[in-house]
Amino acid sequence: LDTGQMDQRAEELAEQGKTPMFVAVDGKPGGIIAVADTVKEDSAAAVATLQGLGLEVVMITGDNPRTAEAIARQVGISRVLAEVLPQDKALEVKRLQGEGRLVGMVGDGINDAPALAQADVGIAIGTGTDVAIESSDITLISGELAGVVMAITLSRSIMRNIKENLVFAFSYNTIGIPIAAGLLYPFFGITLSPMIAAAAMALSSLSVTTNANRLRTYRRPAFAAAGASAGEGQAFIDVRSYEPEKEKEMAAVKDVVCGMDVNADTAAAQMAYQGKTYYFCSHDCHAKFMAEPQKYADKGTIRGSR
Repeated sequence: LDTGQMDQRAEELAEQGKTPMFVAVDGKPGGIIAVADTVKEDSAAAVATLQGLGLEVVMITGDNPRTAEAIARQVGISRVLAEVLPQDKALEVKRLQGEGRLVGMVGDGINDAPALAQADVGIAIGTGTDVAIESSDITLISGELAGVVMAITLSRSIMRNIKENLVFAFSYNTIGIPIAAGLLYPFFGITLSPMIAAAAMALSSLSVTTNANRLRTYRRPAFAAAGASAGEGQAFIDVRSYEPEKEKEMAAVKDVVCGMDVNADTAAAQMAYQGKTYYFCSHDCHAKFMAEPQKYADKGTIRGSR
């Protein structure tokens, strides 16, 4: 149908972050319905905070490029991939990994499940679908992006605390064990009394426990100012449509439990059974297979075949 008279209005709606859909009545253009996902209040600030943590934020969406660009300007994202079909989201994650990046994928729908499984860290929104939650590594209870910021900053704090605890533990042992073995006795006549050794061991445990308890004082960092996230000072937004023919094909392997296509090189788990190797999109599917392997064995595929 000729929609020429409505095309300009459709473009205006797309620039507002809405997805226009043409409606025909009795074979003639009748109007436009515009649908939009409203941007959550804290999304722009959360994106700015993630960028402040040194992370590059990329938006992958099935929307058209105009709508994608409008949303990207609202939340301060400069790299957008638009018109991505559900099955191609995982391929795009793999392409980013091919650039040498560690990729964390945030999603909540069935369409996001393959990408969540492909990512180095899959983060599912707790208000989303069960399959997305099962395919992810982390599930956020709330539907706010603030949870992503908290998950990353808390994880960094925990890893830093673990390294500090290792320093405490090894320091006591590095100093105490040689003295206990008599290293200083030939020179100074110093030996380590068992009482002192026991006290040092207790002090080591106390130091580690006290340091670990500092995590109780963790507070989510204050959100960064999102002044530029509404499009102010944002000179360029890289929006491009997905071109699957330019991407490398993923290994042709299916998860025999859920039927999902799996990249054999980066599958969440794999298992050899009756001379075949089975690959799984998530540890949950792997556990189901292990519980009843024969049930799924007849549907199984080995790497490189369907």
